[in-house]
Amino acid sequence: MRLWASLAALLLLTACSAEKDADRPETSREFPRAWRPVSDLSGTEFGNEDQRDNLGEAEVVMDLAAIKAGTTVADIGAGEGYYTVRLAERVGAKGRVLAQDIDPGAIQRLGQRVERERLDNVSIKTGAADDPRLPANSFDRVFLVHMYHEVTEPYAFLWRLRPALREGGQVIVVDVDRPTDRHGMPPSLLFCEFQAVGFRLVEFVRRPELNGYYAQFEAVGPRPEPVAIKPCNTAKGKTGS
Repeated sequence: MRLWASLAALLLLTACSAEKDADRPETSREFPRAWRPVSDLSGTEFGNEDQRDNLGEAEVVMDLAAIKAGTTVADIGAGEGYYTVRLAERVGAKGRVLAQDIDPGAIQRLGQRVERERLDNVSIKTGAADDPRLPANSFDRVFLVHMYHEVTEPYAFLWRLRPALREGGQVIVVDVDRPTDRHGMPPSLLFCEFQAVGFRLVEFVRRPELNGYYAQFEAVGPRPEPVAIKPCNTAKGKTGS
């Protein structure tokens, strides 16, 4: 009887857990839920390319990230390719840029742009909401520009991103210091979510050219097991339940 009671309790617990996570991808359910609102996909809020170039945005970010000839970069959430085309020019023929997005329409338009501008050092890949699907040990820099606040499963996303970095590789985040449901990311929460998956903050600066901030992270120590990741408290930007 005790065995049957224990089995019934286990089945009930499993059913309750599955119901609680029914709104999440199955591939994310071993990771903790991010208890923060998420912005919808916008794509146009940060101005057109001429406006951004007039501010010198891309040049500032690429300089801070030490992008040079021969660098290999992944541009995640590439959208219409603002950073992709500028990165391609900066890294040159010996460098590579992988442009990734989860929006099929953006991928199609970006492909047309890459072909039209003959960017032979650019390749394009479709990602998933909880997985950037990057090849392992391949990138010196991974760019997450004005998109991290749209990531619905940050712990799964960052956990699967980590192996893509080469030794000394770093993740670059550009975002705005405001609530996550207003197309921004409070820095304290950003730091907490990256730290939870085994990243260390290397540099953080606020720049007027970005209308926000620049953050740079590197992976440290072993990658934690998904069940060992402690989710961040949205209000305090600290780990906790």
